[in-house]
Amino acid sequence: MPDERDAPAAGLLRLFRAAPFRLTLLSLALFAFAGSAFMAYVYIAATGEAHRRTDAEIRREAESLVEVYNRAGVAALNPVLVSRMAGERRFVYLLLDRDGRKVSGSLAESPAEGFTGAPTWVRFFLSGQDPQGRPLSTPARGFQQRLSGGEILFVGADTGDDRDFVVTIVRGLWGAGALVVVLGITAGLLVSRNFTRAMTGLTNVVAAARNGDLTARAAVRGAGDELDRLAEGLNDMLDRLDRSMSAHRHAGDAIAHDLRSPLTRLKARLETALLDIEAGRGDARQALRQALEDTDGVLRTFSAVLAISRLQAAGEAPNAVVFDPAGVVGDMTELYGPLCEDKGLEIGSDIAAGLTVRGNPAFVAQALANLVDNAVKYTPQGGAVMVRLRRRACGDTEISVTDTGPGVPHHDRDRVVGRFVRLENSRNLPGAGLGLSLVAAVAQAHGGRLELGEGPGVYDGSGPGLRAALILPAIS
Repeated sequence: MPDERDAPAAGLLRLFRAAPFRLTLLSLALFAFAGSAFMAYVYIAATGEAHRRTDAEIRREAESLVEVYNRAGVAALNPVLVSRMAGERRFVYLLLDRDGRKVSGSLAESPAEGFTGAPTWVRFFLSGQDPQGRPLSTPARGFQQRLSGGEILFVGADTGDDRDFVVTIVRGLWGAGALVVVLGITAGLLVSRNFTRAMTGLTNVVAAARNGDLTARAAVRGAGDELDRLAEGLNDMLDRLDRSMSAHRHAGDAIAHDLRSPLTRLKARLETALLDIEAGRGDARQALRQALEDTDGVLRTFSAVLAISRLQAAGEAPNAVVFDPAGVVGDMTELYGPLCEDKGLEIGSDIAAGLTVRGNPAFVAQALANLVDNAVKYTPQGGAVMVRLRRRACGDTEISVTDTGPGVPHHDRDRVVGRFVRLENSRNLPGAGLGLSLVAAVAQAHGGRLELGEGPGVYDGSGPGLRAALILPAIS
């Protein structure tokens, strides 16, 4: 059994392994690299600027002393040096005669070793004591030149304050950088923890679905971010999978239940035909022919039930494409023309051009064939069937079939789209009651609907007719 004391360590390890935390560390590493380069640039630029400023001050001081020398010689320069050394100026001075002996100044000897007479810049250190009496060495810069009379003048300045200023700036930047790193790591841990919690919820849902629990759903936090979109997509996928699995679980039972009646009728007819043939009253050929017709009807019923189950399980039309339904409507009208002529019916069409829908042309054609077949079947001789294709004002596409048959009472229109539902006036006609069910399934799979309404009304003892419309949504 694992030690409970290891749980916090394991949780912390998971946080460190989380992708957001690793990305945070990578960002901090890049920031640290860029920050180090920036601070190096700041240090070099600040140091250079401080040196340039100090050199300019030294040069101005030296020029002012040279001007005094050129005007009145050493006799005037020496008192000026003494007065300036007595002040609070940060400069140090040294004046040497032609032989290199010290005349005056705050330095014991020149820091410029190997001086040849050319103006020379040097770096050196000034020795002193701090307020506690401890020895102290500070950096300095100086400029040495030979005067017109042969004397040597050295002017220097303490650069310790400049160095301390630059060091203070750099330390401040390092402190700010360290604070940013600490805050970044803390933020990375918080983001990683929240991300890990959200991902744990998603992985738990996936694990539950993998183990067969299709009712598990991911929580949508309402943030509208990628995790919410992932949760919504996962939930939608599980909804579809649940519907599909439910449809597959019940498809066998539904098909067995739906086919019980036609199979029972087929069996009864075969038994009756067998008894008649054994009694010498029946026709074996006619019995077999009738059995084949009944078998074809069972197969058609099976195909229709299976198609309805597949459409309802998929929830959308398979292999959907954008197409013009005018060709489908025109072909279907032409296909049923001879049948209407044999039955003494008129069939016409009103097809709008230039309409497009998105769906499966084969399923749309099958749905329209069912509507036209129903219209032809239930319309008495001398009646008419009209097929229309038009665009509604809302942008939806409507494919309607209107007949002059008995129609469907208003209170039966919701019930008649169910499977194996047949009204009293159709009991003596062939069919299994699946035509409108398939049309409704096709409409739902295409995001549309099936509308049933009254036809043109009663005329010459026939009517009021039925108007069945397959509504397909506009393409967005």
